[in-house]
Amino acid sequence: MSLADTELSIGGVKFKGVYIVILLSLATTIGGFVWSASSLYSRLEAVESRSIPQIAPIEEKILLIEQQLKDNDIGTLSAKLATLGTNLETIMGQQEKLLELKSELSDMGKELEAMKSTVKQAELITENIGNVDERIKMIDKSITELWDGMDYLHSNPLR
Repeated sequence: MSLADTELSIGGVKFKGVYIVILLSLATTIGGFVWSASSLYSRLEAVESRSIPQIAPIEEKILLIEQQLKDNDIGTLSAKLATLGTNLETIMGQQEKLLELKSELSDMGKELEAMKSTVKQAELITENIGNVDERIKMIDKSITELWDGMDYLHSNPLR
């Protein structure tokens, strides 16, 4: 029993097996088309049943945001940020200079302390020199007195 030998008799009309296959494939294609159309129609009805929201409040919010952006002058914000960046760089440079000055000031403080100790030593030496000066004057006076005595003795050896 092959498909070519198969026959179907409906209402006195005889259908061969090949025609049955063609008719069956045509019927399933039409059925698929009907099912797809039905599915599409049900989706369209679902979309139509949804309510479209009112966009007027959204438009008002957008206009309000645009107005706020204009009021805040966002366009000049980049220029202001650039100015702030330049100011920040200047401040950073000044801070570095201040740190260098602080370091130099610390070094100068150390040098000042060293100078103070040198001055103290010089004052002590000066005081000692003052004492030596008095001693030299005393020694000079003694030497002068000795010479005076020698001159006196020399001018009057036996007296």
